[in-house]
Amino acid sequence: MPDYKRPDTPEKTSWSDRQGAPVSATATIEPDWWKGFHDPYLDTLIGKAIAGNFDIKVLAARIEVASTQIGEARAGALPTMDLGAGASFQKTTGQTFAKQYNLGTQVNWDIDIWGKVAKGVQAQKAEFHASEADWRAGYLELVSNVSSTYFQILQFDDQIEQQQKTLVTNRQILAIYDGQRRSGLVPQTQVLRQQAEINRLTNQLLELRRSRDLANNALSTLLGVPAGEFQLPKGHLQQRVQLPPVPGGLPAQLLARRPDVVAAEFRVLEAYDLVGQAKLAQLPTISLTGHGGTASFALTDLLKSFTYGFMPSINIPLLDPGVRAHVKVTKAQSTVAEQQYRVAVMGAFEEVENALVNLNSHKAQRVELQEEVSRLQIVADQIQSQLRLGVVSQLEVFETERTLLEAQQQLLANHQLILSDTVLLYKALGGGWPSVDVQAEVKEH
Repeated sequence: MPDYKRPDTPEKTSWSDRQGAPVSATATIEPDWWKGFHDPYLDTLIGKAIAGNFDIKVLAARIEVASTQIGEARAGALPTMDLGAGASFQKTTGQTFAKQYNLGTQVNWDIDIWGKVAKGVQAQKAEFHASEADWRAGYLELVSNVSSTYFQILQFDDQIEQQQKTLVTNRQILAIYDGQRRSGLVPQTQVLRQQAEINRLTNQLLELRRSRDLANNALSTLLGVPAGEFQLPKGHLQQRVQLPPVPGGLPAQLLARRPDVVAAEFRVLEAYDLVGQAKLAQLPTISLTGHGGTASFALTDLLKSFTYGFMPSINIPLLDPGVRAHVKVTKAQSTVAEQQYRVAVMGAFEEVENALVNLNSHKAQRVELQEEVSRLQIVADQIQSQLRLGVVSQLEVFETERTLLEAQQQLLANHQLILSDTVLLYKALGGGWPSVDVQAEVKEH
């Protein structure tokens, strides 16, 4: 077998966000990076999810399975021993009744002179490390999903509250229109149009409540609690969760930090070892067989005499189509593993770039939305002052308030998007997990 080499992939040395010089992974992302949101309740939820989520428990159980399979693979190089006892009874016409008792043991040892079993052990070790990386990826996925779902629920709470305020304002506008209709100042169609607007806003409110309940059920499942038995207390997103500063420098060693990419490379290494094991199966095998036992026609004489034997043997495979076919199968599977690794790498690059694009774009939009809300707030304050002076009508005040509430809704949605973008960026960069050197693992083999 040639020396193992990481499958070649397109290189990427920089990201779209070129602000600041690249920094080390440990300096960029802390292991408990979610604490940067400064929300103790979120920290509690994540701790509960890590302890109770069933998906993460399945991944942990798979690590245990892979660990025990290493011992199973090692057992292939150890000798085996069998102990047997039996009796035979025979009656032939014209002859006396014959009986015989026997007791024997046999030891078989297939010597792993070429390292075929050792290759299988190495392959299973690679699967064990891949299972560990799967758990880390699942851990990162869980933390990200809990955070994003939590932000979404708080956003729904704020949206529901603002939607209720918008409904109150629109009902007040309807009352004014209705009074003007009775006075003949506006037509009936104006009243109907406003009633239809209230119907639309009410439908949106019902949809927000439905979405909130579904997100709460999803959070319950993430926490390992049956849906319907956990209710997240109402809260305000902008008051509870702070926007964390994302470092200008990004870690360059993405392929060694992302658990899913690390797992994919370990499975390439596993496939490489399995190809080696299949090739070694084409070489001769040496076996040692030792046996000992006793036999007697009378049970009382069974242990009076013993026989022993020792038989070394060598088996040279001259024609075994199955062995050669298995080599081709493992090579094909190795190609699949290499391509899956490349898919994981390309997906990682895309996720990081998408997270940076979304984060930068939504931050730029936030500046515009903040200015919009600030200016509309000034307009609303001035209109309110003009109302007290009798310059404008109450209707114009309500219309201004409705416009302001809509802008505040957009700013709230933008706040939630930036929080989710930040979570996705941390996830895309591999969270706070340290780098894993698969090449060093090969040397340890």
